[in-house]
Amino acid sequence: MTRDTIHSRLPFGQALRAKRLERQISLRKFAELVGVSPTYLSQVEQCNIDPPTAERVRRIAELLDENVDVWSALAGRVSDDIQKIIQTQPDAIPVLLRAVNGLTAKQIQSLIEAAFKMKTGH
Repeated sequence: MTRDTIHSRLPFGQALRAKRLERQISLRKFAELVGVSPTYLSQVEQCNIDPPTAERVRRIAELLDENVDVWSALAGRVSDDIQKIIQTQPDAIPVLLRAVNGLTAKQIQSLIEAAFKMKTGH
């Protein structure tokens, strides 16, 4: 199991703290970079409060050089761009997501490749 896999199985706050410490960034400095108070960030890391907004989660992931989508999911958030995609076809996108639920990563990758081919006409 990779370190990233371990972090993705932790609650958001614990994963955040582990990654921040791994990067050797102080709580105060990281809070400043994210644009929150150190007290707030400490409460998030201790899982005493809910994870921050999708936009702050995005900022956190970017600062830690992590996958924004993975960290958004870990935080229980949906990024704005994904929400907009769902809103463009609110009847079809949820059906698509339910249809791919349970497929293997390899099967999903095949669907992704097919979708890109459809979009580009190749």
